[in-house]
Amino acid sequence: MTKHDYYEILGVSKNSSGDEIKKAYRKLAMQYHPDRNPGDKQSEEKFKEAAEAYEVLSDPEKRRRYDQFGHAGMRGTDFHEYTDINDIFNSFRDIFSSSGFGGSIFDDFFRGTTSSRSKRRASTGVPGSDLRVNLKLTYEEIAAGVQKKIKIKRYQKCTDCAGTGANSGSGLEVCPVCNGTGEIRQVSRSVFGQFVNIAVCHNCGGEGKIVKNPCSTCKGDGRVFHESTISVNIPAGVSNGNYLTLRGEGNVGKRNGPAGDIIVVIEEIQHEEFTRDGDDLIYELELSIPEAILGGEVEVPTLNGHAKIKIEPGISPGKILRMRGKGFPNINGYKTGDQLIQINIFIPSKLNSSERELVKSLLNSSNFIPKDRNKKSKTIFEHFKDVWN
Repeated sequence: MTKHDYYEILGVSKNSSGDEIKKAYRKLAMQYHPDRNPGDKQSEEKFKEAAEAYEVLSDPEKRRRYDQFGHAGMRGTDFHEYTDINDIFNSFRDIFSSSGFGGSIFDDFFRGTTSSRSKRRASTGVPGSDLRVNLKLTYEEIAAGVQKKIKIKRYQKCTDCAGTGANSGSGLEVCPVCNGTGEIRQVSRSVFGQFVNIAVCHNCGGEGKIVKNPCSTCKGDGRVFHESTISVNIPAGVSNGNYLTLRGEGNVGKRNGPAGDIIVVIEEIQHEEFTRDGDDLIYELELSIPEAILGGEVEVPTLNGHAKIKIEPGISPGKILRMRGKGFPNINGYKTGDQLIQINIFIPSKLNSSERELVKSLLNSSNFIPKDRNKKSKTIFEHFKDVWN
């Protein structure tokens, strides 16, 4: 199931304060509370979704991890997804008690429904949009962590008008339609009473101000399109699909509006010799028949060079050898994965006459005759199971 962005769920910006996040959550919880929407499965799902988002964004450490790694950053924490309404109530009773809110937040949700709507504050500029960048990394870069430079085309503040969008000296004027509030209110009456409809001002786009004399460089936008180079530090142990958020590095908003973010999504470059299984590396080692029979030392590649491993005489195909600590660091810092060596035996398809005679001479040797031809040999999966048990 696709996870939605927690900030979008609560309808808050990524720079919102804890109080703003709490207020947004209270509003959604009241809107989608089961008591107000009996039998409405969609409202119930939105209620659960909002609770999940609030649990993460109200906790500074969880929020930091989410901002950096997205939903993948919640793995390995005490975060859990809510599947039952009662579970939400019970969990938040503990959460808010320990957070100094004096009991469950739901205690004061329904003490009264009468509230005064505060006047909408005119916004400063139009917020900029986020940008997404796919960053390809090798296994070696992932194992060690790396700093990468990224070229990106984005909107930046116009230096000629300092981002205002207006010619020097002219500045901005209060919107005559909304009188600087950024919104239009319409009052309608019906048999049920009086209703106030609030909409974004069509003249100023909700900014509360308009440009009378636009800047000739940015045409009143307050920003221009440029190519930039930015640096991003990739921590060791990231995996395919993880992402990092670069705050304020996205498109600058119109007329000094806040900048969006850059979302850097990790893509793994397939390795020529290794495959990845979580934090572990898997390498398939092909041995010749004499090597498998006699054993010895064999050199194998690792992510940071080469290492020698000991092959026991008579090793069988499918056997798994473990090189501890030769895999990927865990992104949560718990441990480092291992490199698993899967043994394969090379069987030649062509033999010359002398090789054929040599093999034939071994056919009737007692050590080369299986003791139980009907005994089922272990599969590769059973060998894997033995290693991890």
